[in-house]
Amino acid sequence: MAKNKKTEGIEWNYSSSLEGTSHIQLQKKYDLFIGGKFVKPHSGKYFDTINPATGEVLAAIAQADETDVDKAVKAARKAYNEIWKNMSGKERGKYLFRIARLIQDRAREFAVIETLDAGKTIRESRDVDVPLVANHFFYYAGWADKLEYAFPNRKVESLGVAGQIIPWNFPLLMAAWKIAPALACGNTVVLKPAETTPLTALKLAELIRDAGLPDGVVNIVTGYGDTGEAIVRHEDVDKVAFTGSTPVGKRIHEIAMEMGKKCTLELGGKSANIILDDAPIDQAVEGIVNGIFFNQGHVCCAGSRLFVQENVADIVVRKLKDRMQSLIVGNPLDKNTDIGAINSEKQLKTIHQYIQLGVEEGAELYQPECRVPANGFYCRPTLFTNVAQSSRIAQEEIFGPVLTIQTFRTVDEVIQKANNSPYGLAAGVWSDKGSRLFNLTSKLNAGVVWGNTYNRFDPSSPFGGFKESGYGREGGLHGLSAYLK
Repeated sequence: MAKNKKTEGIEWNYSSSLEGTSHIQLQKKYDLFIGGKFVKPHSGKYFDTINPATGEVLAAIAQADETDVDKAVKAARKAYNEIWKNMSGKERGKYLFRIARLIQDRAREFAVIETLDAGKTIRESRDVDVPLVANHFFYYAGWADKLEYAFPNRKVESLGVAGQIIPWNFPLLMAAWKIAPALACGNTVVLKPAETTPLTALKLAELIRDAGLPDGVVNIVTGYGDTGEAIVRHEDVDKVAFTGSTPVGKRIHEIAMEMGKKCTLELGGKSANIILDDAPIDQAVEGIVNGIFFNQGHVCCAGSRLFVQENVADIVVRKLKDRMQSLIVGNPLDKNTDIGAINSEKQLKTIHQYIQLGVEEGAELYQPECRVPANGFYCRPTLFTNVAQSSRIAQEEIFGPVLTIQTFRTVDEVIQKANNSPYGLAAGVWSDKGSRLFNLTSKLNAGVVWGNTYNRFDPSSPFGGFKESGYGREGGLHGLSAYLK
């Protein structure tokens, strides 16, 4: 079936270019991965994970309870005490290298499964997520035997058992962000993926088993929020790492502090993208689209607040609307698709509620005339202009393809507006002059600031936020320190 792409009154028809699925292997039912083996859940309960692009069931997933979590933690503790903490860094690094290479070997399979389960486009899964997953394992494999160089004149030791809870927006990448540094530092892991996107974590468990990693070093339990809370509350979990919403992160922080556990949190965001009047406009517009629309807005650091200097605001908005007209919303497995499916029906309803709220608040709504599939969970890219600083759509995290635009006159004004948020995860600045870029980056309350680009990640670069965007860093040397004492 042909896809339509329309810009400036010209319409092209693109033939479908679907990524094949015949090469992937999915089971009808997945159990828990504990002690190097797949075991049935204590309760005998399973839940479905679905393809958000079609609503079809992909597999039945085991629902872990406190008994299962206890088994996983005991398996991790046993592996830690008997094998992993005593193993040399060089040997641990070999396992991480092996995992990285196996991920590269099975990259196409992982990319397709990620797209099926999460709804993100195959281009993002194939070109961004899976390569970064392999790179993170490669990067931390290199540090496993060099910890004394990473932290000179300091004696470092592993923490023990790390409980890790990851979200649905980057299921496999978040698993790599957490598992790789934990293992490199000599810890063992109990990981819980999001209930809506567990498949690539379970496929990673198969790969870890194939890599010959000692039993119990990595354990993966699936379930809902109570499963995650059981991990956080377990007395034998030494460190908690969480990526997800700010309200849940606050609750986890309270529990961790009460129990004396080390804790790192990467939470919500309402990140600012700032276009100065000397910016390369076309490059900036493409960066804005990449920062909020290509990923369905399913990025905690999505550039969902756009600030444009007044004297270039009209041309930026016009070019942005023209670019939005060319975006294709559709089957995530189609290589032509720019915007895939929203991860769940619940999240789609939340996005629609915020869009309605924006209209009620008096903002001006713009959506392109793009076709949206009848089945599955899809949302048109959405733009709001004439947005007040106090508007809820400008202050609250929507987690969807919704962009708000505000204007400013002076740099001091935009710094004040950009920092007027409970969040502080990321920001972007677009300017032709390096001095203006660095002036802004030093004054923005954001953990990561991109200059003339957006959403670029590297394993050697730390990532994390300020204020209600959490604390602690993942990636780089900072990612190692989170798993050491």
